[in-house]
Order: sequence, then structure tokens, then C-alpha cells
Amino acid sequence: MQEPIKLLLVDDEANILKAVRRLLVDEPQYEILSAESGEEGLRILENTADIRLVVADYRMPQMDGIEFLTRVYRRWPDIMRMVLSGYADIAVVVDAINQGHIYRFIGKPWNDENLKNEIASALRHQELQLQVRTLNEELLQKNAQLLELNNNLEAVVERRTEDLALRNQVLQVAQGVLDVLPVAVFCIDAERIIVQMNESASSLCPLLKVNPLGCDSREVFPAEVNALIDHGSHQEHCAEVKIGDRRFKTIARRIENRYSRGTALMLVPEQF
Repeated sequence: MQEPIKLLLVDDEANILKAVRRLLVDEPQYEILSAESGEEGLRILENTADIRLVVADYRMPQMDGIEFLTRVYRRWPDIMRMVLSGYADIAVVVDAINQGHIYRFIGKPWNDENLKNEIASALRHQELQLQVRTLNEELLQKNAQLLELNNNLEAVVERRTEDLALRNQVLQVAQGVLDVLPVAVFCIDAERIIVQMNESASSLCPLLKVNPLGCDSREVFPAEVNALIDHGSHQEHCAEVKIGDRRFKTIARRIENRYSRGTALMLVPEQF
């Protein structure tokens, strides 16, 4: 069951308080609190949580309605504030409205339906303000989360860029090592495509009658070499093969790690 909306009525005339209570008695959504002075109204606000709206008379002794509602505004700015006043006080009340101390002015004597409508309107206005505030807070939170994600993403991209740069350096070093080897080395992926070779392997292109890079090994090497590749093992497998007019000892070894799968193939010249 929804909690009733708490309204505080403040007037030094008991008959005015009774009249407003009678007016709202058939409105079960409201819980009516009352005070006969501004000081008493402030005490009630201090000791009662979730009061949504205050209706105060303007002409009260010791503390008039404008002073009372101004204090309410400064201490509890989210509470809606309305003032009851005769039309003789209209200039003072309009000034208070302009300063934001009160939301509505209700003239005496009031129209019952108008007073009820004004109370309902003030509460709807308050609800919209709270919704807007909640949405703004959520938006700020989402923006903060988005900024954090963006910062994290930049850090991740920077790390990955550094990783890629490092891997590229490693590949360049590895290629440099391969290039100084006096034997031909071919790297063949799991799909049988030749993806890398060293300078000694490149020098065999005239014998192979094709540039091997990017080609299927079965289109480049004789059957004996492809049989070694097909055998697939972590152990070395060797065979003697003739390519063109030269003989080579062919060594194949399977490669399997987190970065690549395939075969390393070496052709060692017979006179090596």
C-alpha cells in the first residue's frame, strides 16, 4: 500500500486549520499535519520525515508566513511551499514568489476546488522535479562510467599497440635470424599455405619455378616433401629429395603453440 502524502498546514487561526482539514478529509492520499505558529511548524518539520508540502497563512504573529516559508526554503528546499493571504498583501506575496520562496499564492477566501487543484498541481510539479533530478543524476553517473570506460579503453588500446609493436620487433628479429641461416627455411600454416621464408629459401625460386610465398605447398614441392608435411609430428622427419639439378636433405617439424600452427620445413643442400 502506498504511503500517504504528508501535508503541513500552518495558521494561527484554529478555524482555518479545521476548514482545510474538512476540505481534504475525503482525500485518502493525504496525511494532514497542522501547526498554529511558524515556530511550531518548524519543530514539526524537524521531527517528521517526508513532508511534501506546506501551506501557511501570511498574517501570523511573531513569524509571518513569508518568513516561515523562507526558512523552510533554506532548510528543506525540496518541500513545496504555498501561502494563504488576503489580497491586501499581494505585493509582498508576489515578491516572495519571484524570489522562489513560495510556489503558489492562494487568496482568502479561497475556492475549495481551486485549493485542492493547486495542492495537486504543486505535488505533480514536485514529482516532475524529482524525476528530472533523478534522471540528471543517472546521466551524470552514466557519463562518469562512460568516461571511465573510455579511459580504460585507451589504456587497453595503448597496451595492445605496445604488444603489437613488440611482436613486430620480435618478428623482425626472427626474420633476421632466419635470413642469416645457410639453409632454406619455409614456414607453412595449417592450411598448407607457405607464409614465411628466409633469404636462402628465396634463392631457390628458380629451381622451384615459382615464388613460393602465398602458395599451397603441394603446388611448390615434390611429393616426397609434401609427404613429410602430411606426416605431421613434433619429431623431426627427414627425406632426401631432388629439386631441379640439386639434392637436398629435407627436414619437417610440426609447430603448435598459442600463436600459430603449421610446419617448419628446412632444405639443407647436399654439400652443406
